[in-house]
Amino acid sequence: MIRCLLAALLLVTSTGLQAAESTPLAPVEARFLEFLDAANAVDYVNSGMVAEYEDHDLAYWEAAVRERHAALFASIAQLDEPGLAPPDAAALAAIRVTLDDYGDPSPAVANAEAELSCKDRDNTALGYDDLRTVLSGCFREIGNNLQFEGGTVDRGSALGLLYDLEEPARRKALFDAFLPLWSALNGNNEPASPYRRLIKAAAAEAASNGSGAEAAARAIGVTVADVERWLVQILGAWRDANPGPLVEPWDYRYVQGEANRRLAPAFAKVDMLALDHRFYRDLGADLDQLGVVYDIKDRPDKSPVAYTDFLKRGRYVGDAWQPTVARVVGRYEGSDLASLNELVHENGHAVHISAIRNRPAFTDWTDTIFTEAFADVPSWSVFEPVWQKEYLGTELPVAVSLRGLYGSVMMDIAWSLFEIRLLREPATDPNALWTVITREYLRIKPHPEVAWWAARVQLASRPGYMVNYGLGSVLTAEMRKRTVEVIGPFDAGNPKWYTWTGEQLLRYGSEKSAKTLMQELLGRPLSPDAVLEQIRRIGE
Repeated sequence: MIRCLLAALLLVTSTGLQAAESTPLAPVEARFLEFLDAANAVDYVNSGMVAEYEDHDLAYWEAAVRERHAALFASIAQLDEPGLAPPDAAALAAIRVTLDDYGDPSPAVANAEAELSCKDRDNTALGYDDLRTVLSGCFREIGNNLQFEGGTVDRGSALGLLYDLEEPARRKALFDAFLPLWSALNGNNEPASPYRRLIKAAAAEAASNGSGAEAAARAIGVTVADVERWLVQILGAWRDANPGPLVEPWDYRYVQGEANRRLAPAFAKVDMLALDHRFYRDLGADLDQLGVVYDIKDRPDKSPVAYTDFLKRGRYVGDAWQPTVARVVGRYEGSDLASLNELVHENGHAVHISAIRNRPAFTDWTDTIFTEAFADVPSWSVFEPVWQKEYLGTELPVAVSLRGLYGSVMMDIAWSLFEIRLLREPATDPNALWTVITREYLRIKPHPEVAWWAARVQLASRPGYMVNYGLGSVLTAEMRKRTVEVIGPFDAGNPKWYTWTGEQLLRYGSEKSAKTLMQELLGRPLSPDAVLEQIRRIGE
């Protein structure tokens, strides 16, 4: 099925690629890929998984990044930009957008500062980017080493345990294990705490360059006010579908995690990576054949957040496509529904970038909101009873399963609303705001004395990013619904899925915006109706 997809996409795009190869931009695009390959190699070696890549060490790849960056910009400087044809001008603009994500690697810049760490969080002279680096370091240094019951647990594993621990006292103790991390980020919630300084700096940055929330709204052709209204509407639907008493914040995940616990026996003898690969094969995407590289075992100083990235960008060599190689990073030592959902999500990113077939300038991620939303299209399937029956041999009632899924989605939506409101009014008390949102919509008891909102790395590393998860649920539900309408159900596998999504959505890379892709897919503007329909299934 993958070979069929590659052939189909090659047929569609090869003419344009051959034309691009003869344009004035061709040398720039070649150097662009060379630079990106070197930068990805540096990230791979720096991750700690390997000491060398392609028989070269970190020093070699760092030098290659500097040399290739200089060669790329020299090549751009030689262009007659006003004389470029419109397709080449658009391609050059896309190259510049991608390069904005990379700093200047010249020795003077790269060696200018000592390495920053969490201990520097009270340095009020730090700028916005440095403060983000410092607070992200707190998640690695403190969040990866939470103390619980005489041992150490990382942040992600601790959040997973909150779904499963039977004893309320143990859940409270595990919740309290986060206190050193929350204190590092937000001090005593004073106006000059590290996080409150960060959100003020993020708001100032947004005033000049736009916020992550504004970028997400713009990507789908709506306003931030539209986004906020949709988020409140979805949270209200969740509240109405889940009446009941208020719960403690350390009990919320346990209440929503019934599906995870009830399916635990079915996971006891499951190889989670093999199960994930089986599902994707049934969707027409062979992850082994795609050559995805996995860094999913625990080790010291590992990234505190799961992510997927390019290891090598795909490209045409003559008429033959040289495949993209994707790299998945995370911690997946055990097997359970929540972990599988995350792994399937990360592999959603892997199949996404593996399906890109375009000229070099566009071999990058689509808009962030689309990227995150698409990865959830297959990952939401694991919470459907039909998936559970097919792959685990058992199934849960719809309401139990969907609470397991949307209980987590609603947390992302709550964080999205939290960041939108903080970026608009950065002097707002974050503890108080989080208390209002979670009490009103998630039915969680107030604890404004604790910065328990500070559980996601993205809040520190990329303020405003969480909207890509929260608002992304609207895109995910729309894509899932439209896919079923066109090719039929796919929760228990459908070999048409990867071919169809590759052709309709993925092959363009960064060439088409989320707005364009969704408009072409749906034939109408986006709406929250599809996700609201899914939430209503809980009460049926």
